[in-house]
Amino acid sequence: MNLLFATSIVPDGAAASGYEIANAAIIDALRRAGASVTVIGFTWPGKPPIDPDNTIVLGSVDVRTQGASAGQKLAWMACALSSGLTFASAKLRVVSEQAVREAIDKAGPFDAYVLNSVQFAGAFERALGDRPTLFVAHNVEQNSALENAAAASSLLQRLLFRREARLLKSLEARLCARARFVFTLAEEDRAALGVASDVRSIALPLITTANAPAKKPRTIECDAALIGTWTWQPNRIGLDWFLRHVVPYLPGEFRIRVAGSTPADVSSQHPGVEFVGRVPDAQAFVRSAAVIPLISTAGSGVQLKTIETFELGLPSVATSRSLRGIAYRPSNCVVTDDPKAFAAALVETAAKPGADVDGSAFHARQVKALDAAVAQGLKALGLNRQEAFA
Repeated sequence: MNLLFATSIVPDGAAASGYEIANAAIIDALRRAGASVTVIGFTWPGKPPIDPDNTIVLGSVDVRTQGASAGQKLAWMACALSSGLTFASAKLRVVSEQAVREAIDKAGPFDAYVLNSVQFAGAFERALGDRPTLFVAHNVEQNSALENAAAASSLLQRLLFRREARLLKSLEARLCARARFVFTLAEEDRAALGVASDVRSIALPLITTANAPAKKPRTIECDAALIGTWTWQPNRIGLDWFLRHVVPYLPGEFRIRVAGSTPADVSSQHPGVEFVGRVPDAQAFVRSAAVIPLISTAGSGVQLKTIETFELGLPSVATSRSLRGIAYRPSNCVVTDDPKAFAAALVETAAKPGADVDGSAFHARQVKALDAAVAQGLKALGLNRQEAFA
């Protein structure tokens, strides 16, 4: 079976975000199931694809709103408003739908398309309408947009996010209706998208690394460590909750390091909070902390940082929202949504020596379940001989 995996950013091997980690896991699972997978999409500027022989590169784009010039933001907005696209899809309209269609025809034929999230599928919907599809819903994007609107600091932002939510609701409905099967990354997202039936969808258990990390001694350099793309609004909402409501309950000597891209207006008066920016090795960074705060309070889909923490066997304190899409919770994970209790659990856990567990069993369980779910989706494609060789 020849599949075209249509995504906004093609894998480059760096896996710098949860989105990219999830993509790599899904593509690997499709290939383990025996499918031939070609990826189509864009690269980050200066970052070539990790698998060029099986990748169709449409160009290079930097889709990050944070850091974009005012002119670039206005151009994206003008494209979105004139085309009726979401803001995220408008960012990808640096090539035409005809150019995408020609690239697919040149590389094909393909038996089916895997539409990976809404951004690329929304930008080039008509170019992807000639084959059966699987839809990978990373999040319930319409709900995330509504949460972003509620958290927005200005009337203009609220209006723009509400527009996104309205368009995303329609787009997600079309993609789900057209797909022969839908993969979500959290169980609750199936009902939210209207595809809760087992013949229509399944939630994919994910992994963050191909091989289970070995449990080994580590050097503790701080009490707690957080890493993420904090410019992404759902992540930003969680970070704001942590800094405003949890951190004030922590003692002044409690050391917290926050890594990743952080908006300029994020700060903390706590003397132990340090913003360290990008780090060369994300896994080494989290392994240097006594405890990992898992702080999601918004968004849908699965939290890859939670999965990575469990794979590494690291002790953690988590909000209930951080565990969405994850059926198993290790013994060294404390769950609470109360800020004061969250802070107390961080202090208590950080003071415990040897709180690590072996994460290999969790990883093996995830791989087995992921492969079974992908096999179910491929079976649901139900390609007949005429379709498979069209």
